[in-house]
Amino acid sequence: MKSIIDLTDKRILIIGASSGIGKQCAITLSQVGAKVILAARREDKLREVLELLEGDGHGIKAMDVQDTENIEKCVKEIINEFGALDGMVYSAGVGTAIPLLQTKPEKIKQVFDINFFGFTEAVRQICRRGRYNPGMRIVGISSVASIRGDKSKTAYSSSKSAMDSAIRCIAREMADKDICINSVAPSMTATELYDRYIEKYGEDSDTNQDLLKRQYLGIAKTDDIANAVAFLLSPAARFITGITLPVDGGLTTC
Repeated sequence: MKSIIDLTDKRILIIGASSGIGKQCAITLSQVGAKVILAARREDKLREVLELLEGDGHGIKAMDVQDTENIEKCVKEIINEFGALDGMVYSAGVGTAIPLLQTKPEKIKQVFDINFFGFTEAVRQICRRGRYNPGMRIVGISSVASIRGDKSKTAYSSSKSAMDSAIRCIAREMADKDICINSVAPSMTATELYDRYIEKYGEDSDTNQDLLKRQYLGIAKTDDIANAVAFLLSPAARFITGITLPVDGGLTTC
């Protein structure tokens, strides 16, 4: 029986592929046949991820999305080396918690440069003629923080809300080019971020126990997020665009 998620020979760019959810997306997409191009700041980390991928035809590209003016050059080099894209995952992000009284404009800009401006510029560049194939699909990694408030998350939550709002607009604008764009909104996931969270609060702390009551299916695995991304990139999701899909263990139902 053929799997409904089949990305055989699809060329997918993953920005932010050196760790966490982006890393797992790379592994999962390679397992369903994709040819993955890994992009992030640290080339040494990308090479480590490259060794974990199944199949061949993969590649890496050093890329710092905080330097938005350099994204066009990087995208051109990727297309010249690997060819037109069938999909992109934008998993680059910074989740810094900043108390309101320390949330100066320059701090907000630092968060937005990576979480939002880097995203929109990468999308803008790959949506140019000759850089994508018919049926192009884009997935941004958003967060449940885009719809749920929390202390010290003004900049982070705002940047993710901006991503989701932009996606709804881009979906309408790019539909006539046969481009679909969506986002996945994870809740707390077992990444380095959660490790730091446990270091700060403790696994048995009231803070963590309260989280587990609200996120009642438990802490997500990176596979849970990557599986949703693979679906949205696949032809099985061809009729889905402009949405944000919560992958949150029930958190947003509470």
